Amino acid sequence: MREVIQMGLSGDAVSPSRARERFLQGELIEGGVRGLILSSWHRCRLLGLSPDQTELPYREDIDPDSRLVRAAEPVLDWLQSVFAGSRMNVGLADGSGTVVLRRFGEASMARELAPIQSVPGFVFAEQVAGTNGIGIALAERRLCEVYGAEHFAERSQSNACSSIPVRDLLSGRIEGILSLGCSRADAHPAMNTLIREAAEAIERRLLEQSSARERGLLRAYLNARSRARTGEAATGAGAAAEAQLTGVEELIRSGLDRRDQMILREKAAELISSAQRGGLEVPLSHGRRVTLLSHVVRSSSGVEGVAVEALLHDDMPHQGLVVPGHADVPLGFTAHHAAPPPAVAPPPAVPLLGSLPGPAPVSATGLPPASAPGVTPAPAPGFTPVPVPGVTPAPAAGTEPATGGAAAAPSATAESADEAAGRRLVLVGEPGVGQQAVAARHRLELLSEASTRIGTTLDVSRTARELAEMAVPRLADFVTIDLPDAVLRGEESPDPRTDLRRTVVHGIRDDCPFYPVGERVDLRPTTPQLRCLATGRAVLEPDLKLAAGWLAQDPRHAERLLEHDVHSLITVPLVARGVVLGIASFYRSEDPAPFGDDDRSLAQELATRAAICIDNARRYTREHTMVLALQRSLLPHRPPEQDAVEVAHRYLHAASGVGGDWFDIIPLSGTRVALLVGDVVGQGLHAAVTMARLRTAARNFTELDFAPDEVLTQLDNLVARLDRDEGGDESATGGPGIIGATCLYAIYDPTTQKCAMARAGHLPPALVHPDGTVAFPDLPAGPPLGLGGLPFETAEFHLPEGSELVLYTDGLVHDRHRDIDTVLGQLHRALTHPGRSPEATCEAVLDAVVPEHTTDDIALLVARTHAVDPDRIATWDLPAEPARVSGIRAAVTRRLAEWGLDEVAFTAELVLSELVTNAICHGSGPIQVRLIHDRSLICEVSDTSSTAPHLRHAAATDEGGRGLFLVAQLSQAWGTRYTREGKVIWAECALDASRGVSAAAGTEAMIGIDWENIPGI
Repeated sequence: MREVIQMGLSGDAVSPSRARERFLQGELIEGGVRGLILSSWHRCRLLGLSPDQTELPYREDIDPDSRLVRAAEPVLDWLQSVFAGSRMNVGLADGSGTVVLRRFGEASMARELAPIQSVPGFVFAEQVAGTNGIGIALAERRLCEVYGAEHFAERSQSNACSSIPVRDLLSGRIEGILSLGCSRADAHPAMNTLIREAAEAIERRLLEQSSARERGLLRAYLNARSRARTGEAATGAGAAAEAQLTGVEELIRSGLDRRDQMILREKAAELISSAQRGGLEVPLSHGRRVTLLSHVVRSSSGVEGVAVEALLHDDMPHQGLVVPGHADVPLGFTAHHAAPPPAVAPPPAVPLLGSLPGPAPVSATGLPPASAPGVTPAPAPGFTPVPVPGVTPAPAAGTEPATGGAAAAPSATAESADEAAGRRLVLVGEPGVGQQAVAARHRLELLSEASTRIGTTLDVSRTARELAEMAVPRLADFVTIDLPDAVLRGEESPDPRTDLRRTVVHGIRDDCPFYPVGERVDLRPTTPQLRCLATGRAVLEPDLKLAAGWLAQDPRHAERLLEHDVHSLITVPLVARGVVLGIASFYRSEDPAPFGDDDRSLAQELATRAAICIDNARRYTREHTMVLALQRSLLPHRPPEQDAVEVAHRYLHAASGVGGDWFDIIPLSGTRVALLVGDVVGQGLHAAVTMARLRTAARNFTELDFAPDEVLTQLDNLVARLDRDEGGDESATGGPGIIGATCLYAIYDPTTQKCAMARAGHLPPALVHPDGTVAFPDLPAGPPLGLGGLPFETAEFHLPEGSELVLYTDGLVHDRHRDIDTVLGQLHRALTHPGRSPEATCEAVLDAVVPEHTTDDIALLVARTHAVDPDRIATWDLPAEPARVSGIRAAVTRRLAEWGLDEVAFTAELVLSELVTNAICHGSGPIQVRLIHDRSLICEVSDTSSTAPHLRHAAATDEGGRGLFLVAQLSQAWGTRYTREGKVIWAECALDASRGVSAAAGTEAMIGIDWENIPGI
């Protein structure tokens, strides 16, 4: 199981080692590499880093007593105990990437590992160390993982690493990077959970160092509580109690869900802002109740603030609930490793939920020593605390440790033991100070997260929904988004006020009666929504009960919303690049407080960012629609008329865009037909245009009756020439040239039932025999088009009548999430059904093989072969003697009579007489005459000469030169094709007798020829 998870995390299923090798060789990496890693690789290459680098900068001036080190040492000691017995390397780097602390699961690692992995002082910033956990975490400013071959430096190929920034919670500045490193075999997803908790603990300890004012207020509060209990001042005991508060927050957090914590924090903040003594009963989930009591306190330095306590009722638990730990513990983690990180002292205006303990030993860092009797770290969410050697359990919540002096019997005026046991400190701080800082921090975090979560796709509706999902519930309880129909189609709306349609409805629950998705929204000018369009700025309605314009829009609808406690609204126009895209409306219902100006500013900023993404998606939709229309116009619309094969085809566009796949069916001379499929690398307009150029060129080369290998050779030369011509000025062409194309070309001859094929970097076709047997022929593989230098080979196969030839592009079978052999097996099974029509075969293949979300275009062409009846083919061999012409004319006349084509006999005689005479006079070797009765009458004369005849206009005094002119006038098409033995001159005569007779008579009258006196006739 762990190996599977690891493969999913590291991307081994798509061979990152191979992808890295290709990247270092300068090849394009289309997929298989996480964007985080690929971006780092690109940065490393731009910096000129080498994968085999061995030297890292070393700094001797690291400060062993910096505030970061002081805050992190207890946390790293805890991590070392967590990983005791495992080969885990724990490191802490400062804001420049210099490692300042090291801890090891096994002490022997410090002696076994290389200095760069064991000694503090080495710099791991990306610009000097390449792709690594610390470097990426600094560059990307977020949690990251690097596995094995994803490292840029070869020395790290066997390692796995998770790293996360450690921030100053007040300024948001990155103070350092916490990193966990191990071998790839020991990597586990739980590392991310563990490193997050450890980083948060360090951040809280950093904040604790910066909160002298709040600590002074906390100390004053604790001293007051101690005096109330003992009747005497006990500053030392209060300080000890302050230290003992570390970790209480984690203990109680495990017993209250996130919603309850949020409620207590907000209500406590309200009490603190009042700056006076007071009380408030707060209902929580599951029918529980808490009474919050506020006390005015003054520190020894004169700072006045408020402390808020929570009085737990009888129906509330008096101690934190323990949440069971992870069942799947990483290999090498022993039972006692599941203990939580060191608890921390309270940050300013951050909840400290827990009982008020008595004094305890205090370490130099302000934390209880890990091995101090009677002290144990509080349990972190998701971990079950178990006994640790040298650490005794903490006293139960609500009891006082038996330490001397500070825990005397309470005075007569002191509160009862039961009442004291039921109280927890929730919040302490100055009125209006910590609350504003934390709220501002939350807004910044929301905006930062929105930049990564909004606009993940280029779909207009999906992008709008991402805005709603981002705002609920952190800003609003419900969000509706209305977009014009034109915007949904990718266009600009001429009047966005009149064609709005409800596009998104998202909220904390589904029963709120907003207009449903898809319904037209006709708004009155007085509504906040149209007012925001008119002003171009967000409109705030603090109390919807007093919003006359909103109520007047639809009084019944408004009443139903008010019944669901919807009471406050912010509506924001979605405007980007001067284009109005729609309206976003944010509603509040759960929080009784109305929206304020800060909320309006936040909603405006979110909507502005989202509008840019929606506009990008709209413009992409427009361009995609145009490219799609262009591509469809460039592909065949219906198969041409021919009898050689029965064809069916499908074309599926990729979900991500328009590609450059194509197919074609081209009738050839002699009842033959050419079938081809091709694929241009890339997507978008350039790929579609390139596809059209190649398809047009392929048709032109096909019209010249070239063999398959020669057609591919001509295409290869064309692509190389286009790349050279366009590579010199990409800006002028609007694209990077043809960066890659493949093609499969096949010619089927129904008179011989033979198929000649050649391919240029393309997948071979599938052959389905009449009995249902499926084969993938071993067709010689040529290079992709444009590489040049290597020849293409033609292979010939016999296809019995009723066989199916299945041609397809790689989008059908290539998918980085699927094994190619598995997909080919699915294709094989889908084709093993004899007697199906090509249309049914296409449907069966698409149903069985195509993935749910296609990443590349798919072109599929299925052709069932037919054969020409041998009785409809006549062949004569004759020597190159003029005297034999009249005999051929007589034989042709008799065969045409047998076929019932007496009416076209005259035209056929004339055409064959000229072709045979031309072969005798200008050709060589034995001559063969062939007649084929198909949709037209096809006359062919072949010889062993490679000299091609040319049509010319003879002068009035010329005695010859009119033969091919006659052929062109009497036939509907004529031409020359070359064979291995020589050439074939062919002509097609229409079976419409009147057309042939009129053509002959018209030609005779035009040039005044006496047919009886022509030599050989």
